[in-house]
Amino acid sequence: MCRFLLYKGKQPILLAHLITRPKHSIVNQSFDSRLRIDQVRPLNGDGFGVGWYDSETSHHGQDEVTPCIFTSVTPAWNNVNLVRLAEKIRSPLIFAHVRASTSGSVSESNCHPWSYGRLMWMHNGGIAQFDKIKRKLQNSLSEELFLFVQGNTDSEWAFALFLSFLSNPKANTFEHQELKEAMLKTIAQLNSWAEESDITEPSLLNFAVTDGESVVCVRYTNSKTDEAASLYFSSGTKFECYRPGHYRMVKADKREHIVVVASEPLTFEKADWLTIPTNNILVITPKLNVLLQPIKDKFYTPERGLEHKLGEDEAVIIPDPKAQLFKAKVEEQMRQEASTTTVCM
Repeated sequence: MCRFLLYKGKQPILLAHLITRPKHSIVNQSFDSRLRIDQVRPLNGDGFGVGWYDSETSHHGQDEVTPCIFTSVTPAWNNVNLVRLAEKIRSPLIFAHVRASTSGSVSESNCHPWSYGRLMWMHNGGIAQFDKIKRKLQNSLSEELFLFVQGNTDSEWAFALFLSFLSNPKANTFEHQELKEAMLKTIAQLNSWAEESDITEPSLLNFAVTDGESVVCVRYTNSKTDEAASLYFSSGTKFECYRPGHYRMVKADKREHIVVVASEPLTFEKADWLTIPTNNILVITPKLNVLLQPIKDKFYTPERGLEHKLGEDEAVIIPDPKAQLFKAKVEEQMRQEASTTTVCM
């Protein structure tokens, strides 16, 4: 089980404001994860990765838009280069991931995120009994996508499967609808192979993908009763530090200038974060509209999401009661333990 976060904003943000400075930053989550399903092993120390898009590339033509990615097998809490980079790099779209290995060895080739052309992908969770369906997945791929995979994780093979559902994975532009449909097809195919292989153990499929313009992520498990791995989102006009180590999402008007999705909330402000319900898909459009909808497959249950409007489009924001209660308890504990060692800049 891993932890990840992603940021999309109208303006670039310093990586440190997400990755290192908040009291419950993604780096802190690497050694102090509070919302993991498997709380017996709360460390995410099997490597990390950060991916971002250069905000200047749009001025040089779309064919040059590819993500920058920095990965390492060292724990995120013990990598001085990550801290140095986070204090210098700004980007309007960021992926960050801390890894707890459930499949594959500890190596840089197995660290998230991965990229293909302008696309970037990461995963929190695991494909249950992946060895039973791995050959089927590999046989479904083109030669190019089969050879693209360099590591040995279920997550990277899932990325290759996702790419196979795109009409042209090397395209210079993608519509967010195409990315969404490819994501749904990826989940449906994994479910189909699991059923064919008599796998009854649920998979945890919190996937995220971006082309540098749109973002698609999903909180999903192939079970009608189990909860998927935790996932939250926050949106507003500004993500600000109001005292050392403490951040909040400012909502100056109804328009969204910033969207953050994270396995665990980065702030102590209860009103900042909404739970993404289990078995829902979230889309962030290039114009920062947030679309949140239930995945209505055989594992769909009505209580996991009802249609609701957010911004200009249909959305779903129905929190899972158990997850919200758990989150509230963790927030209270975090506030009690909070210290002031980080400096706002």
